[in-house]
Amino acid sequence: MRTKKFLAFVLVFSLIWGINYPAWAAMPDITGGINNEYEYEEIVFISGEPIKFIGKFSVRTKEKDDEATVRYKLDLRPEDSSIKGKLSRQVTYEISYDRRTDKGQTIATIEVASFKESIDLGKDKYKLEDYQFSASDVIDNRPASDFYSGTITARKYYTINKDEGTVIVEINGGRVGYSNFWGSTLTQIVEQVISVNRQITTEDEETENVSWKGTVKIDISDSMRKSLKYEENKADFASFSGGHMRITNQEMYSRYEYDLPYVRDGKIDDGRRNRGEVELSKSMVPKIERLIVPKFYDTRGHWAQESIEKLYSLDVFTDDSSFFVPDAPMTRVEFARAVIKACDIRVDSEKKKRVSVRNKQPEVSLFEDMDVESDDYKYVKSAFEKGIMSGVAPDLFGPKDKLTRAQAVTILIRALGFEHKAPTPGFFTSFVDDEKIPDWAKDSVYVAREINLISGDTGGRFNPDKVMTRAEAAAMLVKFLEFMEKDLQKNYREEIILYR
Repeated sequence: MRTKKFLAFVLVFSLIWGINYPAWAAMPDITGGINNEYEYEEIVFISGEPIKFIGKFSVRTKEKDDEATVRYKLDLRPEDSSIKGKLSRQVTYEISYDRRTDKGQTIATIEVASFKESIDLGKDKYKLEDYQFSASDVIDNRPASDFYSGTITARKYYTINKDEGTVIVEINGGRVGYSNFWGSTLTQIVEQVISVNRQITTEDEETENVSWKGTVKIDISDSMRKSLKYEENKADFASFSGGHMRITNQEMYSRYEYDLPYVRDGKIDDGRRNRGEVELSKSMVPKIERLIVPKFYDTRGHWAQESIEKLYSLDVFTDDSSFFVPDAPMTRVEFARAVIKACDIRVDSEKKKRVSVRNKQPEVSLFEDMDVESDDYKYVKSAFEKGIMSGVAPDLFGPKDKLTRAQAVTILIRALGFEHKAPTPGFFTSFVDDEKIPDWAKDSVYVAREINLISGDTGGRFNPDKVMTRAEAAAMLVKFLEFMEKDLQKNYREEIILYR
């Protein structure tokens, strides 16, 4: 179910941003337009000059099996009231999905099904006569986060005042993005080449043919990020001193870089160009959720108190006791439960007897040392089926075995799907005890160091076989969540748009 929702969200991301999240922003088409809850805006260059249009838009979506339809409508006016004009656009896109479950990936193809667009500017009316559009995305479905990349190509053909000229807009570009419980970002970069051939009437009432070309580069990014903030209780006589809140922020940013002809007195000055840059940004009203307040007696003043309380507030830790026992060893089953909850991976929460629908037989446990009736079995099963964790032996999970640092790092990197990002075998990590790192963990340890998920001790050692305490596991899990919350967004937004 998570994959289906994600696909509907991502594959038309550049068309309808967040169609499965009604409060999210929506970015129709590939024009660089942005919006908040109340208003949409984009820059229009078809006349040879950048003009900001603002207004409202509506979106309708329909999904069925491996297909989806997205319809949107815009009615806009120039922001500058001295400019007489309007923009009307109605477009329907059709999306087909090729789900490769054996590869853990999906290919999506997007095409335009119907279109209608007209732009009025002064005495000129531009009508969209033909719209060719094709886009394709590949989505890599990883347990903790989905990653995708896509390519876009399109061509728009307009007539000017029916028979006074034509405008052809060639569009090429691509997009990259990710989506997980803690955040999502889509960054799209396209280039438009505008070719105009038209007739104009001079002051002498003579007809003159005018041709010009211009380019517009459009960078646009839409991001959602959930963050935690601690707020102290302002009342002195209260049963708790404060608690965390989860804040969801959503924002859109767009930048246009244009190179257009220089127009003077209605004529094209071939010796000069109109070059510039326009930036747009909008954000949604933040969503605030108060979280459960932890009340452990044995974490006050502990070095990992903040990490432990964050995870408890997020239901990653669900201890019912008033004691967390931070310096006790973390077990494999406890870590399995925490990782699944941290990634927000959906698991079967049915507590009744699990029965196979096909053969009507009770479910058989994947491991001899795990009972299907155990509250933790669903987390272990999910971790195993997602490829995050394996057993300590073919039929044994080792739920009460103590968790080592090498195991913990491997589990988290597998959750991200980054285990294949290490160099060709034969490499060395930067840790002093590199030779002690097991072969099965070396790739994950290398990648974890590269993304700052782990660091060495004061002697530069990784200590792969060291048993992790519950406090140490909490601190590593918080770093893992912060990577999904902050580092991914920085990589997919700032490092692509701001530094390109």
